[in-house]
Amino acid sequence: MNKARMALLTACCLVGFMLAGCSDSTSGKQAGEAEQAAMAFTQGKALSASFTDPRFADMKGVAENDQLQLFVDDQTGAVAVLNKQSGDVWRSNPPGSSGDTLAAGVNKDLLSAQIKLDFYNNFGQLNSINSYSDSAVNKQINMEKLPNGLSVTYQFGKAEKTLEDMPKMMTTERFEALNKKLDKTGQRALKIAYKENKEQTAYERNDSALNGLQLDRALKAIEAAGYSEEDLKKDMEELHFSQEKTAPRIFEATIEYALDGNSLVASVPVEDIHYPKEYPVNSVSFLNFFGAGGTDEKGTMLVPDGSGALINFNSGKTRYPSYQQLVYGQDKTMARTEDAAREEAVRLPVFGIIRENSAFLGIIEQGESVATINADISGRLNSYNYVYPSFKVINKGEVTLDANGQQRSLPKFQENPTKSDFVVRYAFLNGKDATYQGMATYYKEYLVKSKSLPVLEKAADEDNIPFYLQLDGSISDKKHIMGIPYRALKTLTTFNEAKAIINQMKQLDIHNIKLKYAGWFNNGLDHKVPKSISVDSEIGGSKGLKDLASFAAGNDVTLYPDVALLTANTGADFDESKSASRTLRGDPAAIYPVDLALNRRDINKSPSYIVSPRLVESYVDSALKGIRKFNAVGISLRDLADQLNSDYRKHNQIDRTESEEISKAALAKLQDGNLQVMGKGGNAYALSYLSDITDAPMGNSGFKLEDEQIPFYQMVVRGFVDYTGAPFNLSNYTNEKQYILQCLEYGANVYFEWIYEPNYSVKDTDHNELFAVNYKLWIDKAAGIYQEVNKVLKGVQHEPITGHEKLQQGVYKTVYGNGMYVIVNYNRSQVTIEGKTIKAESYMTGGGQS
Repeated sequence: MNKARMALLTACCLVGFMLAGCSDSTSGKQAGEAEQAAMAFTQGKALSASFTDPRFADMKGVAENDQLQLFVDDQTGAVAVLNKQSGDVWRSNPPGSSGDTLAAGVNKDLLSAQIKLDFYNNFGQLNSINSYSDSAVNKQINMEKLPNGLSVTYQFGKAEKTLEDMPKMMTTERFEALNKKLDKTGQRALKIAYKENKEQTAYERNDSALNGLQLDRALKAIEAAGYSEEDLKKDMEELHFSQEKTAPRIFEATIEYALDGNSLVASVPVEDIHYPKEYPVNSVSFLNFFGAGGTDEKGTMLVPDGSGALINFNSGKTRYPSYQQLVYGQDKTMARTEDAAREEAVRLPVFGIIRENSAFLGIIEQGESVATINADISGRLNSYNYVYPSFKVINKGEVTLDANGQQRSLPKFQENPTKSDFVVRYAFLNGKDATYQGMATYYKEYLVKSKSLPVLEKAADEDNIPFYLQLDGSISDKKHIMGIPYRALKTLTTFNEAKAIINQMKQLDIHNIKLKYAGWFNNGLDHKVPKSISVDSEIGGSKGLKDLASFAAGNDVTLYPDVALLTANTGADFDESKSASRTLRGDPAAIYPVDLALNRRDINKSPSYIVSPRLVESYVDSALKGIRKFNAVGISLRDLADQLNSDYRKHNQIDRTESEEISKAALAKLQDGNLQVMGKGGNAYALSYLSDITDAPMGNSGFKLEDEQIPFYQMVVRGFVDYTGAPFNLSNYTNEKQYILQCLEYGANVYFEWIYEPNYSVKDTDHNELFAVNYKLWIDKAAGIYQEVNKVLKGVQHEPITGHEKLQQGVYKTVYGNGMYVIVNYNRSQVTIEGKTIKAESYMTGGGQS
């Protein structure tokens, strides 16, 4: 057993040295700067006030423009913003929080902090520090005025001496020499601090006696006696021991504030986050309690869960978890093997608080791809309702060691910190604009101004809304010959069968068809990476695709061949050891199929792999070259507008913010190729490149803390991008009436996914999720749904949603840009609205062109 322990310990030490050797030079530089800053940091000069206001007695005015004034408390770092027109005040920290009887300990300190750092210790465990208890209390804040605002720098922790500043051992000769240099108080402290070891002719440090006041006395005695680094070196040589001083846990970070129109822009430059290399910073959050509402206030919080959700102040739902979601969903290189999350993704990097007649919308301008949105209500940790973003700086994985049957996990850290600053804009709204409708309008105008929304191309069939259809060409299936298993393509829909389906659809008055054709090249639906394009002969080959493209052009059908660019299946054309993203463990990032019955990933099946972002643009070039041959006018992106993944390959890391820039460059290439681009999911960074979005969020995740789902996403993008939700026949809708009502409320188009072959064709294959896709079973119902939705929405094509409200439980009103409105009743009983009766699961229209 002792040998086993020794083997494991040796292995751990070796890996520990290797992991330590992987530290990036940037991190090392930051660590060194942090230690130097710890010694040099001095309290800055008193900040002069540019103006004052009796409403901010303990604060100094430091910046203003024609709309806002910025105040700061130069003792605590707290800031406040005054809206000069409305008189609204927004504070970084809730006033009177020191009297919060619910908050205690660190939770009370956080109410007075403007920034919090979470960092790892040597064991990979998380610790946290904040600007109140670790900076302000120690008077370690420096401030400097900027042209339109203020820079506030915090030092966290103090460079105090510890037990490790005292030698573990010293020779008897040295102990006696030091003792002679001290007075009686010093001699007594030194005698308590060290025990004689007569066998070694030495004195050993008495750690158990060195606590609190006694440690202070011993440190002073050692210093007074003049014990030096040279003395320590000699003692280590003579007594054969080693000793390294633990780096002081000194951190530094800066928040920069700037007034910009009706907004406060808060930034944390990543280059100004300094930390010892032994304590890498995992995440940073700032202004966690900006605009927080107390128990006596009415209000709601906007969170970007799916299409959008509202969390009411003081709802009492403290038995449910707080809200926390990653912007743009999970980085699949960080996903656990067994994860199979089904929550809605965050597509827009926004959040906000709505109070009576005032609101703010938070827009993450930089660092959004490593951001998490957090929100909670009063009654759990404190008496406030608050929402804020946090940002990942360094991620952590684990390396598992196995020596003689014993296992131990060691932390493995991201090689380089995130290469992005963290910037949040707080836009202030008041009056009639202080609603989620006003927030959506502001964000839409913000995106237009920054050219982050496209100019919508008018559809060829102007009189009718789009009908989105996905046809699946073929899938790979396991077959046997003489008992020997092999894989071959199973045909689900040939190109000729696709034409037959479209002809039947047109006979049923389904118009403006947008056809996403998946599973058409490189071995079916789970195709090989598009290094080159080879149309599958089993469904018609290159000639069949050309004929389908010509047929589509002549029948007002827009063809979008579907391509996956971020996911690779095994095959001779993809070497996962060279081309897959690496996890922090150093393994190729693998994604296993989901077992629908267990809602877990099945590790017994063959995985697909996450393509390294560095290869994406080359795959786009190949896909463009291949698709142009077939005269297609569009392309469908299965994952490029939906996923965002890192690559933690050693010495060649691509973090998520860099991956976002690569995705945008790839999308720009597709747009420059004069193709209409259809994207699944529709993350914010992709919007300006898309003509169409499928699987747009049509609701929230249903977290218990949330009180309402809203079409915030739709209120932002409608009129700029055509969109639809998930295919009706593969969704959770219990009947088509509910689906029709949500299409009308959310301004969404109709979507189905079909195959020509019977449903049993996909049974017991790797695509059991295609359980109800035979077109014959759905085409008549699809025609009825389309005609019902088209009857209403064709009058508001390309019109934005300008208003949305809940009239009563299960009843919602949506107003479109031309004044037309629709009121939907999801209830299974009739309701009376504005003196008119709306039948169960029905709707009424009015205004504009209704």
